[in-house]
Amino acid sequence: MDMNIETPEDQNEENSRRVQVRFKTKLKPPQKVPSNSIAIPSNLTRFGLSSVVNNLLQAVNPEWKSEPFDFLINGELVRMSLEQFLLAKGISAEKVLEIEYIKAVAPQKEEEPSLHDDWVSAVDGSNPGVWKAGGVCTHILEGHCGAVSSVNIIKSDVCFAACAGLKYVTVATASKDQTLRLWKVCSGSWDCTISLWRTNDSDAAGNQVSIKKRKGNNQVEEPQLEGEAISTLVGHTQCVSSVVWPQQETIYSASWDHSVRTWDVEMGKDLSDIFCGKALNCIDIGGEGSALIAAGGSDPILRIWDPRKPGTSAPVFQFSSHNSWISACKWHNKSWFHLISASYDGKVMLWDLRTAWPLSVIDSHKDKVLCADWWRGDSVISGGVDSKLCVSSGVSIQ
Repeated sequence: MDMNIETPEDQNEENSRRVQVRFKTKLKPPQKVPSNSIAIPSNLTRFGLSSVVNNLLQAVNPEWKSEPFDFLINGELVRMSLEQFLLAKGISAEKVLEIEYIKAVAPQKEEEPSLHDDWVSAVDGSNPGVWKAGGVCTHILEGHCGAVSSVNIIKSDVCFAACAGLKYVTVATASKDQTLRLWKVCSGSWDCTISLWRTNDSDAAGNQVSIKKRKGNNQVEEPQLEGEAISTLVGHTQCVSSVVWPQQETIYSASWDHSVRTWDVEMGKDLSDIFCGKALNCIDIGGEGSALIAAGGSDPILRIWDPRKPGTSAPVFQFSSHNSWISACKWHNKSWFHLISASYDGKVMLWDLRTAWPLSVIDSHKDKVLCADWWRGDSVISGGVDSKLCVSSGVSIQ
């Protein structure tokens, strides 16, 4: 049975042409609408489409509370009116148009920010157990005599205190005082090299590495390991600004020499180079098959490459909604499509590869944003020059 739906946008343009559509979704009841086709105005944008779907859901379930949706046609997110989209994509409006709806991907709540004494330059949200609610400080690690430029939770180095039932997580920090503390397995450096380190207290031959003692603020002596890098990867010609190690055998690095490099860990060799013409600040690996390379740097463009396509160094995606340099980028670890970027323009943007426009712009900071990451799968954390650590929660990733 066909139906005619009237919306506020329809009332504004009574003469708008109507198109026959059928809504479909992978969402479970009660978020499924009837499968029959309906006639809707062609001038509807995603906001009007969302109103239509919510009206249909309320007709089935009067207790339904409206929520925002996004819409896909042939696998691409709709970011203009239906009429404009069909015209741009060469899709006929004479047939019933199938439109898939999904939950809108945007933060639903801004948590209370955590204030620091100075810039927040690095953040890692990969271990939910380390963090508590926004605004709550659980640990302070002191010891560096220079700015901390990178922080990482070493996932493989987790131990338990049997007597107390407590769980300890090793955190690695890198600083402009030229030291690594709490031992990070991979580091990039201003001397243009990448160094590999061991995270236990033995070298390759099983010998103990030198251990020093220092007194912390609680006056308890804390062990500190001293050792040399077990391997150094040489090839970049300017400082290495970012390093990721997603697979055991492969390391990826970004540099101010305008290049993204892929390294064979065992051989210590540079496998491939991608040059983008801009100094790079950040890199991350994710997306389809955990194979796409995202990087940003000294212009407002977030670039994404697919190294599985040989013979070309051209990005497969470019996002250019920022107004200044990009400082951080991070893929969502459970989605092929979603990632975030942070910029000196003071904004964090949430992206979906299926559209060229950002899904959401997080404007929590009042100055340059220096770092960003996902937390708990449904929140975005970010830090910046305004000395705030901000948490934007309620992001629904399907």
